[in-house]
Amino acid sequence: MGIGHEVDRVRVEVVTAVSDIKRVSRAAARLEMILLRSVWSRIDRFLAAILLTVAFAAVMPARGDAATAVSWLADAAIVLLFFMHGAKLSPEEALLGARHWRLHVMVFLSTFALFPLLGMSARFLAPGFLPGPLFLLTALPSTVQASIVFTSVAGGNVPAAMCSATASSLLGVFLTPLIAGFLLTRHGLDISAHAVLGIVVQLLLPFVAGQLLRPWIGAYLARHPFALMSVDYGSILILVYSAFSHGVVDGIWHQIDVGDLIRVALVDIALIASVMTILTFGSRLLSFSRADEIAIVFCGSKKSLVNGIPIATLLFGGHVGLVVIPLMLFHQIQLMVCASLARHYAARRVKASESLPDLPAPFA
Repeated sequence: MGIGHEVDRVRVEVVTAVSDIKRVSRAAARLEMILLRSVWSRIDRFLAAILLTVAFAAVMPARGDAATAVSWLADAAIVLLFFMHGAKLSPEEALLGARHWRLHVMVFLSTFALFPLLGMSARFLAPGFLPGPLFLLTALPSTVQASIVFTSVAGGNVPAAMCSATASSLLGVFLTPLIAGFLLTRHGLDISAHAVLGIVVQLLLPFVAGQLLRPWIGAYLARHPFALMSVDYGSILILVYSAFSHGVVDGIWHQIDVGDLIRVALVDIALIASVMTILTFGSRLLSFSRADEIAIVFCGSKKSLVNGIPIATLLFGGHVGLVVIPLMLFHQIQLMVCASLARHYAARRVKASESLPDLPAPFA
C-alpha cells in the first residue's frame, strides 16, 4: 500500500514537472518571439529589402544579355527616380522659413562641409577600399522625410526642418557630384571633371523636367505618396541588384571580410557621433532655441540613401557594389541613433524650460 502511494506521488511529481517544463518552454518561445520582434522593429524595412536583394544577387547575378538588360533598367530607374523627386519637391517649401537663415547655414555647412572634412580625416582609419565610398557618403544631401519625422517626434522646429531638408535635397542634385568628384580626384581616383559634370546633367535634366511638370502632377503625388515611395524603393532595389550582380561576377566578396565591415561600421558610428556632438555644442554656443537645436541636429546629421545609390552607380559604374556598403551601414546606424535621440529629446521636453538642457549622449 505504501509503495502504491509512493508511486502515485512520484507520478504526480513527474506530471507536474512535465507541465512546468511545457510552461517554461512556452514562455521561452514567447520570449524568443518578443526578442525577435524587438530586433526586427529596430531594423529598417527598406534596409531589410536591400539585404534580401543583395542575397538574391549573390545567388543569381545577372550575366550576359540579362546583365545588359538590368543595366539599361538601372539607367531608366535613375531617370525616373530624379524625375519623380523633381515633381514632388516644392521650391516654395525650400523658401519657406528663410528667415531662419542662421539655422539653414548650420545645416548646409554640416551637410556639405563638416561631413566631407571629417571624412577626409577618417580615411586614415578605414580599410583600403573605403576612401572613395567614404567621400561619396560625406558629400550626400540630408534626407527629407526622416529629418522631418525625427524633428517632429523630438519636439523641434518642424517648418525649419522641412525647409532645410528640402533645400538640401534640391542642392544635393548638383553639389554632391561636384564635392564627391573633387574629393575623389584630389586623392588619386580617376574621375574627370567632364565625367562629374556629365553626371550632374544626367541627374539634373530629369529633376528639372519633374519641376517643370510639377504644376500638373505635383498634386497627384501629394495625394498618393505611395506612388513616389514605390518608385523610390523599386528604383533603389533595381540599382542594388545591378550593382551587386556586377560585384558578384567580379568577385566582390573576395575583396572584403568581416574585419573590414566592422571597421566600416566603426567609421560610420564615429562620423555620426562627431557630427551630432559638434552640432549640439555649436547650437548652444550660438544661442539657438531648443526647437532650433533639434532641427539642426537631425537635419545636419543624416545622409540620403535614396540619392546616394543612384549617384554611386553613375560615379563608379560596375564597381558600385563595394561603394554602397558604407552607405547602407550608415543608413541603418543613423536611423537607430536618431530614433533613440528623438525619444531622449521628447522625454526631456516635459521638463524643458527656455534654457537648453545638458548635452544628450548621441547613443542614449
